[in-house]
Amino acid sequence: MGASKYTKGCTGWLIVLVVAALVVTAAVVAIRKKTHHAEVLPVPGPPGAITQKYAEALSVALQFFQVQKSGKLVNNKISWRGNSALDDGKEDGVDLSKGMYDAGDHMKFGFPMAFTATVLSWSILEYGDQMKAAKQLNPALDALQWMTDYLINAHPSDDVLYVQVGDPDLDHKCWDRPEEMTEKRPVTKIDKKTRGTEVAAETAAAMAAASMVFKTINSTYSDLLLQHAQKLFTFADTYRGSYSVSIPQVQKFYNSTGYVDELLWAASWLYHATGDQTYLSYVTVQNGNAYADWGRPTWFSWDDKRAGTQVLLSRVHFFGSKESSNAEQKGLQMYRKTAEAVMCGLLPDSPTATKSRTDGGLIWIDQWNSLQHPVAASFLAVVYSDYMLTSRTSEVQCNGETYTPLDLRKFAISQADYILGDNPMKMSYLVGYGSNYPQQVHHRGASIPVNANTGCKGWQWLTSTDPNPNVATGALVGGPFQNDSYIDLRNNSMQSEPSTYNSASLVGLLSGLVTTSSVAQSFT
Repeated sequence: MGASKYTKGCTGWLIVLVVAALVVTAAVVAIRKKTHHAEVLPVPGPPGAITQKYAEALSVALQFFQVQKSGKLVNNKISWRGNSALDDGKEDGVDLSKGMYDAGDHMKFGFPMAFTATVLSWSILEYGDQMKAAKQLNPALDALQWMTDYLINAHPSDDVLYVQVGDPDLDHKCWDRPEEMTEKRPVTKIDKKTRGTEVAAETAAAMAAASMVFKTINSTYSDLLLQHAQKLFTFADTYRGSYSVSIPQVQKFYNSTGYVDELLWAASWLYHATGDQTYLSYVTVQNGNAYADWGRPTWFSWDDKRAGTQVLLSRVHFFGSKESSNAEQKGLQMYRKTAEAVMCGLLPDSPTATKSRTDGGLIWIDQWNSLQHPVAASFLAVVYSDYMLTSRTSEVQCNGETYTPLDLRKFAISQADYILGDNPMKMSYLVGYGSNYPQQVHHRGASIPVNANTGCKGWQWLTSTDPNPNVATGALVGGPFQNDSYIDLRNNSMQSEPSTYNSASLVGLLSGLVTTSSVAQSFT
């Protein structure tokens, strides 16, 4: 009787234990399914071993800024380039000879050029030590200062900013080398009456970011940049209006879809550069609800700064702002949550992953200049990943599933590797990297032999079926179609034209991948 009772009790407990074990096992399996290596990873130290393919690609990418330089060249390293546009701005008594040509033509558009300078500054601020380890910091600084010298000259008084050199309609009627340009190059400016908030604010962002880059290198130059940045932001915010409305001609080339994102972006950079709480209040308490589109992920580009601002202000939330109020902290938290939504959209296994990808795995948003969005998004991903690592943040939540800094880095690597040749075409989209890259880049200077005297009408070089006689080293071409194909034709500007702003994002991405190290918890 007693034995029977004991056996029944034992059997009952055995059933309970088995059921409990099954429950635990199921829970562990569920957790493993939902968690991607969620252990807290160690904080990286100083720059580690260099990944050679990214170091080589970074060296190549930075050369495109040398290719794009306007003005009187110093220590010119591009054999087929020479002095050009020396009289830019002369008719208005300003020296606008420096700066960068925008793409394959000879225009200087201030809006994307300023964005290029902002992103290049950000790249140096986050990864300057890694650039230095790869022996590429000096070329990056040189390229940045060539642009900021131009931007300083483009802002001759508090409420005046020159935003364009050249007439795009006239410019596009010619196919010539920049050294031999004969077409008129009028300048365009914004002021209190002809308003252009987005380009003024973007230029303020560029100067604020660059002021931190040069702070320990040339403090006088750094102070000058910051003074210009603060005055430009005040101008942009006080005299609001879109430059696409004020200057309708730009709508065909760099049409702005709005300016409030640039105001938040500029104020964020000014907060980092000055530590002035009024800028933090501007982006959180005063204008966050109205302008930031909290909770809605977007694509980072020369026109839309929202995702970049969300990541940049996440930095403040990750590493702390000692003097911020509860309301400001709440705003920072919303920026970070939205940045996380951006990251979740990029991760291919995430429940909220964007379906806009090629079969080869490339983020694909637009057929024109298709590499713009994946490169910019990947730069943000590697930056956010490093914020997580440095702050010992182990995971990001995506609709109940967790992902780690390593997952974000793997995504960024996948996009970088696609660009460098791991794609269905087996082609490097970075000119000069690898053995198979585009030969007919849509680029005037690269397409015309140095000794050809074409004047304005060198159209035979646009339609030539031969490879470019000059290699536009470092050019990141527009990119593939959605079916992963690429047509290597000079006249196919949709796919074959490079741009400086894509190069800035690529430099940031490659600098983040070239090795690993912790990011500085403060830029200043």
